[in-house]
Amino acid sequence: MTTEQLIQEIHKKKSFLTIGLDVDLNKIPKHLLDAEDPIFEFNKAIIDATHHLCVAYKPNTAFYEAYGLKGWQALERTIQYLNENHPEIFTIADAKRGDIGNTSTMYAKAFFEDLAFDSVTIAPYMGKDSVEPFLAFKDKHTIMLALTSNAGAFDFQTQLVNGKELYKQVLETSKSWENSENLMYVVGATKAEYLSEIRQIVPDSFLLVPGVGAQGGSLQEVCKYGMTKRVGLLINSSRGIIYASQDTDFAEAAAAKAKQLQQEMADILNQF
Repeated sequence: MTTEQLIQEIHKKKSFLTIGLDVDLNKIPKHLLDAEDPIFEFNKAIIDATHHLCVAYKPNTAFYEAYGLKGWQALERTIQYLNENHPEIFTIADAKRGDIGNTSTMYAKAFFEDLAFDSVTIAPYMGKDSVEPFLAFKDKHTIMLALTSNAGAFDFQTQLVNGKELYKQVLETSKSWENSENLMYVVGATKAEYLSEIRQIVPDSFLLVPGVGAQGGSLQEVCKYGMTKRVGLLINSSRGIIYASQDTDFAEAAAAKAKQLQQEMADILNQF
């Protein structure tokens, strides 16, 4: 999917919502546990109920890898279901990969070719040669960690290096890499006050913003400081949507939560 196609979908749906499919078998409705593939059945129900309200889905691969082969097969079935039934949806493999060049190439092939995701999240600590193999794929997007929403982000990301915060060094350096136009960046919603300075460095790039909802991030604050003329934001909510109910009405409850966020986003887009 191209960036232009993503922007068109945002305006069509009046939404820049991403729904995180982080499936924990201890939290899904009990009646699904009797299914042959409870993870996929849960995802399918969430997708069927919410696809018209969001522009992206983001499975965190750890929640699938934890269940071994069955978990990975559920992830594969989920992305196939999305690509076959909702090809207009932007898909994000939240895998946070990043390794030496030949290893990164194999990671990229796994997510972009075998699983056919539109994008994958990457940890940039190992530098240029660990990220560029992902950037080499046409019409695929590499979403690099920049400033994350967790408490430990302050351990390294905001530390000064030659008088400048490390996350700013990462942003600036990444712009020089080959095919950097395929880069997006992760910026946590709980760090909304940093967005103005981030936009000075990457004024046009899309930002994937987790932390709205259960983690306490403010949608209004994120949009105030981070939105661009091309929108430039993908706001992720996971637990606040998919676990809105643990009863048989879980999909309807998820849709209601997603609708609330979508309507807020529509109001923001109308005012922008």
